[in-house]
Amino acid sequence: MNIGFIGLGNMGSPMAINLLNAGHHLTVFDIVEASVHQVAEQYPQRVKASASPKALAQAELDLIMTMLPASAHVRSVYLGPDGIFANCSSKTALIDSSTIDPQTSRDLAKVAQDQQMVILDAPVSGGTAGAQAGTLTFMVGGDEQQYLRFKDILSLMGKNIVYCGGSGNGQVAKVVNNMLLGISMMGTAEAMSLGVSLGMDPKTLAGIINTSSGRCWSSDTYNPFPGVLENVPSSRGYSGGFGADLMLKDLGLATEAAKAAQQPVPLGSLAQQIYQTFSLQGKGHLDFSAIIQLFQKQ
Repeated sequence: MNIGFIGLGNMGSPMAINLLNAGHHLTVFDIVEASVHQVAEQYPQRVKASASPKALAQAELDLIMTMLPASAHVRSVYLGPDGIFANCSSKTALIDSSTIDPQTSRDLAKVAQDQQMVILDAPVSGGTAGAQAGTLTFMVGGDEQQYLRFKDILSLMGKNIVYCGGSGNGQVAKVVNNMLLGISMMGTAEAMSLGVSLGMDPKTLAGIINTSSGRCWSSDTYNPFPGVLENVPSSRGYSGGFGADLMLKDLGLATEAAKAAQQPVPLGSLAQQIYQTFSLQGKGHLDFSAIIQLFQKQ
């Protein structure tokens, strides 16, 4: 297929490379020219650099994928006179894998419907490691027949491709999952810090938790206490992984969606406030498991 890809950041670049490795031809755009050159230099015969989202949308493409930082960027790229909708053929399908608020995805779906175009929201879970390995989970919202049509393409970048229902539901699944992740990470950090301060060996304590009722992904796969697990951010100075500022962003999306639905999320709101405090301390660049530092004696 001839695929357009907008957004070649830490997630988008390896996703695009997996599509290229599968033999597809890509037209790419990113505001950081170095990111475009990095991909184009690896596959000079199958990558075209585009000057703008408008120029990319005007190319003869089967599919355009976007992986952008926030809702404002998505609206900018899709809407307006220089956006995808104003310049794209109705024959070109659209998939947005950005993590944004569900309402923005639903607004884009309404525009697409009015223009007889196809768009899916397909945010991902799995981080940069999953993007590089092609093992991401895609949570897909939109028309089910279109989901089935593009499932094989998404499978080139992910291991689990899950249909979540109508437009925006992919975003719902993503923000709800990450809200729970933020809450469970804080709980794990608080419990580990308390146990160690009371005299427990951290590895022994983690082993007990992970074979008991307190077990969760944050404790048995991504433990925040340094030295408990190898090859996780807590054992390399909280570098890499999923940044605390990204967790803060997703918690904000969850709480804003909850307000719109008039649904109470007291633990999600508390998690957002705590991650906000952590970010204001200048630590938002650290992996989100570094939140344990707020619970440890200095």
